[in-house]
This record gives sequence, C-alpha cells and structure tokens, in this order.
Amino acid sequence: MKTKKWVLRSMSAGLAAALMGTAGLAAAQVKIGVTLSATGPAASLGIPEKNTIALLPKEIAGKSVQYIVLDDASDTSKAVQNTHKLIDEDHVDAIIGSSVTPNSLAMLDVVMQGKTPMISLAASAAIVSPMDAKRQWAFKTPQNDSLMADALAGYMEKQGVKTVGFIGFTDAYGDSWYKEFGNAAAKHNLKIAASERYNRTDSSVTGQVLKLMSANPDAILIAGSGTPAALPATTLKERGYKGKIYQTHGVANNDFLRVCGKDCEGELLPAGPILVADQLPDSNPVKKSALAYKAAYEKAYGVGTVATFGGHAWDAAQLLQHAIPVALKAGQPGTEAFRVALRAALENSQDVAGAHGIFNMSATDHAGLDQRGRVIVEIVNNKWKLQSE
Repeated sequence: MKTKKWVLRSMSAGLAAALMGTAGLAAAQVKIGVTLSATGPAASLGIPEKNTIALLPKEIAGKSVQYIVLDDASDTSKAVQNTHKLIDEDHVDAIIGSSVTPNSLAMLDVVMQGKTPMISLAASAAIVSPMDAKRQWAFKTPQNDSLMADALAGYMEKQGVKTVGFIGFTDAYGDSWYKEFGNAAAKHNLKIAASERYNRTDSSVTGQVLKLMSANPDAILIAGSGTPAALPATTLKERGYKGKIYQTHGVANNDFLRVCGKDCEGELLPAGPILVADQLPDSNPVKKSALAYKAAYEKAYGVGTVATFGGHAWDAAQLLQHAIPVALKAGQPGTEAFRVALRAALENSQDVAGAHGIFNMSATDHAGLDQRGRVIVEIVNNKWKLQSE
C-alpha cells in the first residue's frame, strides 16, 4: 500500500512538473497574428506579404516566435473575424495586417478592445491619425499617402502640369488620396479639373474616363492599388488620352506591370526605395537595408521577384525585433503587461532601418517615415526606373 501511494505521489509530481514545463514553454513563445489579403482583388499585395512572413525570424531575444497567418480574402468582415480569432482564441501578442486600408480601419476597434498592438500594411494615414484611443494601438509601415501625395504633386509642378484629373477607388483608399492630393495640389499650384470614382471589382470605367477626358486635364492621377489600378490606365490609352498618367505607390509590384503591360509605359508614381534598390546611389541611407530585404526575398523566391508590398511586412518585423526585447523587461509573452509594453516600445522606436525607409515613431506619429522613404519612379520598357530621390 505504501508503495502504491508513493507511486501515485510520484506520478502526480511528475504530471505537475510536466504541466509547469508546458506553461513555461507557452510563456516563452511570442505569438504574432497575421491577417493578409492573399486572395481577392488585393491579392497582388497580400501574396508577397505572405511570402515575406515565411522569411521572418523564428526567435527574438531568446524567445521562440510563432506566426499565425490567416487570409482575409480582401474582405473587411473577414479581416475583423480574423482579428477576433487571433486575439480571443490564439491570444496573440501583436498583429500584422491587413493589406488594405478598409480592412485595417475596421480592425481598429478590435485591437483596442483586446489591448493588442497592430502593425498595418496599408497606406492611408487615417489608420494612425488623428491619434485617439483606438489608434494608439495601431502602427503602420507603408508611407502615408500624404507623404507620397506631396512628392507626386511636387514632381508634377516641376514637369509643368497645371491641371489634373482624378480617378480613385470608391473606398477609404480613394477618399484618403483625394483629400491628401487635394491638399498637396493647392500647395504646388495644381488644379483638380475633374474627379471620378470606381470600385475595385469593376470591369469597366469607360464612362468615368470619358468624363475626365472632356475636362482636358494636363495629367490624370489614378488612385488605386494592386492590379485593379490597371483598368483606368488601359482605358485611357484605348480612348486616346495624350496627357501624362500618374499612379500611387499602391501599384508598385510586378503583377501590376504584368496586367497593365504596354498601356502603362511612361506612367509615373511615388514609391518606396525597395522598388529600385539597385538604382539608389550609395549615399542613400536606405539602400543597405533595402538591399538586405531584396537579397533575402530573391534567395527564397527567385531573382526579380521582390515586391514593394512584401517590404512592408519585412519592416513590421524590423520594428518588432527592436520592440520585443524592450517589452520583455515588463512582462512575459501572453500577458497584458507584455502587450502594453510592446505597444509602448513600438511607439518609441527610433532609427529603425527598414526596406522602405528609416522609422522614427512617437506618441503622435505611428508611421514614422520621412522623405527618405520615397522616390519617384517611371515605368520604362515594363520595368521600374528611378527618376529622382
């Protein structure tokens, strides 16, 4: 009987030790939730982002890192559903995503309620500004559309453009670009002669294009992202528009070039330095970090495959690599104390070199990029050509 009791006590002690060991492993692991638009209209953004997640470090500051990747199919409701799952069921410490502005905006309430920092891969400044209770949990790695709009308007002015026609998505991306470009246009002596909108899933924009052309603007700006931004460009060429056509940094990937083809020859856009990393002068402070991402991506996926949108996911990881060691001083992964400290560490990130620029965050700026994060690029022979820094 004594022997039996001793065996039972030993088994209980062993089970308790095993459970404690399992708990220790769980506490040691940082969980990063990821929701991306890997399918749907924004797939040309989400696919390179998803590819990049596979390249991210599996250990930071002595802690193993798990990435839980979900597809939101470019759908706002699915992005919110994914965010709830990642926070409520998977108990992640941070979220990367989503790929597009409408999804990212819809996720703000969820991350605030879950006190979980989020690093968006979408462009609109509205994701992080104006700062409030929701946006204090949100950060973003793409350049603010205001930063890019100013670069584009300044370039137009130098090229002698006086009037501009605008056609953009009928969603938060198009709204933000219309607002920010309008501000930049006034600053650079440009007049918006006409404005039209279209949906990401539309198959024709002939009516909108004809209305724009009737205003006879010197140039037309297409405020779209991914391959759907090719539709107005091809329609403008079909209808014989002779003025300059500009795009936003939302088209800066090879899928756009493939879909648009010769119809986009000569178009100009502001872009992150990664798009033309090889063409940057050695004096450019972003060249080294941009080439580091390019080398890692092309080693995994082949020469010429690097995409600007994947660079945003890479930069999210650069920020986390700097912030996680700081947050660990305040708490262990899986706890609110750690998430709160991680948010604060991200907010205080300084001089973090990424594929798209140098990040300096603050309590009022959760984007953190400046003029070093943009260049003007022209499409020449279906390739990207650096025009100016």
